[in-house]
Amino acid sequence: MARAGIFDVDRFVTGEAVEVELPPASLPLRMLSGAIDLLVVAALLVAVVLLTPVDLFAADGALGQTFVIILMVLAMAGVPITLETVLHGRTVGKLALGLRTVRDDTGPIGLRHATIRALAGTVELWLTLGGLALLVAATNERARRLGDLLAGTYVVRDRVRLAPVALPVAGPEVGGWARDADLAPLPDALAVAVRQFLSRAGQLAPEARTRTAAELWAAVAPRVSPPPPAGASPEELLAGVMGERRRRDEVRLDRADALRRRLLPTDGAQPGTGSGSRRAPSTVKAGAHTAR
Repeated sequence: MARAGIFDVDRFVTGEAVEVELPPASLPLRMLSGAIDLLVVAALLVAVVLLTPVDLFAADGALGQTFVIILMVLAMAGVPITLETVLHGRTVGKLALGLRTVRDDTGPIGLRHATIRALAGTVELWLTLGGLALLVAATNERARRLGDLLAGTYVVRDRVRLAPVALPVAGPEVGGWARDADLAPLPDALAVAVRQFLSRAGQLAPEARTRTAAELWAAVAPRVSPPPPAGASPEELLAGVMGERRRRDEVRLDRADALRRRLLPTDGAQPGTGSGSRRAPSTVKAGAHTAR
């Protein structure tokens, strides 16, 4: 049996059991993004004031005060809530710098998250002139301000791309056995542990590498039938199983794409004659989840 702690803790994983954590934006980038947003809001306020007839409020001071309050509410909360909801976590500053606000599980934010962040921002950004936001963001790893902590969000670099991990290729004998074997689904945590081991095996000491491979194979073996060929090392068997899982996923996705092209032709293609290209697994956009 494998030692406890190797694969007993689930983390955020994609459908193919590839652990993903989008890189958080640095504090300087967030400050620059906020400065751009502030300039945009200031420009909008100046434009509204210049275009509003002054005579409209000359005879009624209460109407003028109401107008000012409405402008302040829109500037502090209305504009950020609208932009982050419509643009899925982006504002003008974030668009300019390639940033995006996401949930802690890397999913897109919604109206609730944007509202919480904006309401908290009225205190930490406007009432304290950004001092509270800067203090809180400087004390945590993801540069999260108070609004992010309350809403369960953080800001990521949206233009980063993640490349799939290249797994070692098993020998012909093990590869042929894996191709014909019955492979039961692996728990996400176990699949993540195997993939991480295979991608980092060369960095381990020989004894630790051999021991870890044996422990992981002991956990995977009950989910594979028939038994593997004699003489194959646990590490090679793990590579064969994971490589075959990926191959079968790619075949399944190709079949789904072919069926979709036949039933839902696009760009004037006739059913059954579509020539859409197969999806390329070389890169995946940060935050996109691989289908299982």
